[in-house]
Amino acid sequence: MQAEFAHEQAQGFLRQRNRFAVLAGALGLTTLVSLGAAATSDERIVLVPITAERITVSSGGVDAPYLELVTRDTALMLLNRAPESLDYWMANIMKLADPAAHGALKAELVQIVEEQRGSDISQAFVIAEIHVDPKALTSSVTGTLKTFVGAQVIASQRRSFRFRWSKRGLSLALAGFEQLPTDKEDIGQ
Repeated sequence: MQAEFAHEQAQGFLRQRNRFAVLAGALGLTTLVSLGAAATSDERIVLVPITAERITVSSGGVDAPYLELVTRDTALMLLNRAPESLDYWMANIMKLADPAAHGALKAELVQIVEEQRGSDISQAFVIAEIHVDPKALTSSVTGTLKTFVGAQVIASQRRSFRFRWSKRGLSLALAGFEQLPTDKEDIGQ
């Protein structure tokens, strides 16, 4: 009698174990499906409307209109400067910088600040055109760079600049910039 009772009790425990195993398998499968869906779906942020176009940044990439607006604002901030605002200028550019590029970018900016501090030299940039490549995360801006001493314009030249961007998650950061050679400059230099 005790053997039958023990056998029935063991069979009950086996049925209970099998139900828990099926439940654990179903939960494991649900977890795998959820993780797969989360890993393959694009994350999106809808940005404040500052243009007639709808602009988003997603984990899948950067929209060309958004990259153009970021390039425009960065170019205007970077290329319009006066001795009175150099500290503000450098601090705000560093806020845009990719942490991996902080050292090199700060070195370039400090050199500009040291050259310009205490002088009457200012510059202003008027954008003529912007080209963006969202896949390569690069953009270029062309326009007229005017240099002033006091209120007097001492130079007005057409210049082009290239910006390199990096994307981490949904953040776009400045990885570097450079002035491109003009048509009049010797390409071999």
